[in-house]
Amino acid sequence: MAIDVTPQERARIDALARSDRPLIVADIDEVVLEFVAPFMAFLESHGHEYRPTSFRLTGNVYFKETGQASEKEAVSDFLERFFGEHDTWQKPVAGALDTLSEIEQAHKADIVFLTAMPPHHHARRRALLDTHGFTHPMIATKAAKGEAVAELMRHHPGKPVAFIDDLPPNHISVLETVPGALGLQMMAYAPLRPHLPAMPEGVTSVEDWPAAAQAIAEFLAAYGR
Repeated sequence: MAIDVTPQERARIDALARSDRPLIVADIDEVVLEFVAPFMAFLESHGHEYRPTSFRLTGNVYFKETGQASEKEAVSDFLERFFGEHDTWQKPVAGALDTLSEIEQAHKADIVFLTAMPPHHHARRRALLDTHGFTHPMIATKAAKGEAVAELMRHHPGKPVAFIDDLPPNHISVLETVPGALGLQMMAYAPLRPHLPAMPEGVTSVEDWPAAAQAIAEFLAAYGR
């Protein structure tokens, strides 16, 4: 599988694959960067609102003036427009940067960001992460996240890996390819958490980055890391 990275990032990704250090794979939206709250603000600026009454976008985005729900095509258009300027809206999730630094130093771990956003937005997101101090490698792909994680482990399939993401399908994908991975579910926007689909067996939900760090420390202790 060829993961989608810029030529500048390819060497960094290959180095991760060759490393036998513990691997921490973190989603970006709702894990490293806030997504729901900024997207709601973006919609407000365009006369629309998102009502988080269920875990979906289509059907929950409304034109404020009429109260009419937006069709799927309109919601997709809003998402594309948002990602085209997301660097003016998204901010880091509380504790993400400091905690990742602590995990990296305490456990001599490799860290990589894995996002499902369209790869053509890679440069804008890379610049945004760098601006906030998140200088670790980033993979932007539309492929299943399990495939990307498997490639990162191709030289050392037995090394410990922790995967942090907000969505059940991504955890299922990773657990299918890396059954021994630690799965941590995190969602920064608390009002939406009750509407999340059920997590697959073996995935632990954590409320914040300190809780994630504790779970990772306990997981790596079993490997003597």
